[in-house]
Amino acid sequence: MPARMNTKDIPLQARGLTKRFILHTQGGTEIPVFDGIDLKVASAECVCLHGPSGAGKSTLLRSLYANYKPDAGKILVQHDGSMVDLLAVEPWEVIEIRRRTIGYVSQFLHVIPRVPALNIVAAPAIMNGVDADTAYSAARTLLSRLRIPERLWSLAPATFSGGEQQRVNIARGFIVEYPVLLLDEPTASLDDANRLTVVELIDEAKVRGAAIVGIFHDGGVREAAADRLFEVGQPLVQKRLPNTAAEAAA
Repeated sequence: MPARMNTKDIPLQARGLTKRFILHTQGGTEIPVFDGIDLKVASAECVCLHGPSGAGKSTLLRSLYANYKPDAGKILVQHDGSMVDLLAVEPWEVIEIRRRTIGYVSQFLHVIPRVPALNIVAAPAIMNGVDADTAYSAARTLLSRLRIPERLWSLAPATFSGGEQQRVNIARGFIVEYPVLLLDEPTASLDDANRLTVVELIDEAKVRGAAIVGIFHDGGVREAAADRLFEVGQPLVQKRLPNTAAEAAA
């Protein structure tokens, strides 16, 4: 079993994360993504991963969900009252941590075909022991808030527009009160009204104590939702303020 430690106010930590991709079809070319990243996310906080395109924001977010395995470092998640290194546990335990502790909203909806939207949204709650009536009631509420017409609830989302699919994905991600939430551009395909609803859902999650990490390219959403920015792809440079006028002019 991995070593565990108690840190109740910091549900998610990354320590010394390093990731590179090796292109085996290109002669083993190595593409470094990030090196030695340290990140702490507190309860009731939303941290925005910030940086230019290609800086590694999505790679970092996927690493925090254990979709990608970093080459070095630790990802510590508060699970069942103690900190667990997501990179050191067995695959079945990663699945269990995802089911109950870490929610993830990707840019695109990936679900079993031909399953109705209402069932897709309710499923994570039912898997966490919520009775079906309560789960479906919560799913209806979320779909209504995200302006998915009721006539679509019984249909599979494969025929929905991109924005409708993204809203189903958001509803599915927020139906469980996860202690940790990872959001990959949740508002990319949404109109102003639905972007505002997503900001409201994020705020509600923070009020109940969730630690949130997100990528928000929309400046208005970023300003409304994020408590701070975490720069990805840029070296940390410490600057000392000049002590004298001569130093300032130098």
